[in-house]
Amino acid sequence: MTEKTFETPCGDIHYWVSGKPEKHNLTLVFLPGLTADHRLFEKQIEYFKDYHVFVWDAPGHGKSWPFQFDFTLMDKARWLDEIFKKEDIYHPVIVGQSMGGYVGQAYAQLFPEKLKGFVSIDSAPLQRKFATGIEIWLLKKMEPVYRYYPWKSLLKTGTKGVATSKYGQKLMYHMMMVYQGDKRRYARLAGHGFRILAEAIEADLPYKISCPALLICGEKDRAGSCIRYSKAWHQETGIPLEWIEGAGHNSNTDAPDKINALIEKVLLEVKDEME
Repeated sequence: MTEKTFETPCGDIHYWVSGKPEKHNLTLVFLPGLTADHRLFEKQIEYFKDYHVFVWDAPGHGKSWPFQFDFTLMDKARWLDEIFKKEDIYHPVIVGQSMGGYVGQAYAQLFPEKLKGFVSIDSAPLQRKFATGIEIWLLKKMEPVYRYYPWKSLLKTGTKGVATSKYGQKLMYHMMMVYQGDKRRYARLAGHGFRILAEAIEADLPYKISCPALLICGEKDRAGSCIRYSKAWHQETGIPLEWIEGAGHNSNTDAPDKINALIEKVLLEVKDEME
């Protein structure tokens, strides 16, 4: 894949693309979760090598640093669209893990006619009705929690707490080690991410997904209330929900073959709808 950069008022976003798409071809857009980077999807990028693929280090993450933490979730979606224009990406299919799923929903809110497919991996709905008041309040208070938490404990929780497989845990460990020696950056990154998530929920927007979509959740996902949210999201919208046996919050690293097959199924649905 080719690494490129996109300049914003807050800093440069680093992203990777494979090849150049024809105007009417689909592009698989992989959006990693909070504190993870583009490596989270290495098993998917390897599998979908015949597709046009996009993945980024989200603002403030990985190589997309330094970056000012004064942007919103909607800003991220708008920057994503600007990159799409730059790269001639006309038919994105967004696959978002955790925070990446929230960015995908923000993109669906702003550009519903552009989004051709959506896969949520261990994420949750952005609609206000799904979250409690205390949950939103806690999201806004996470930065000091991360700031005062010992780094070794954060490293253990951030690796073994999100993945059940040795591969998934090792990968998350390496991604977290980007912040080794700079816990303040890690705390600011996590705190800002949760804060803009809370603000997006409080905006009380529809965040309707009107394209072929799929919800995926690991049966052993212990991050927040993803399991409860996934059940409610499925029941409220009718979007299909697939449970991944034995997988944690990063289910695409714990069960890559299963996840790849599910993504491929959604791609077939999108192609059928576009024909």
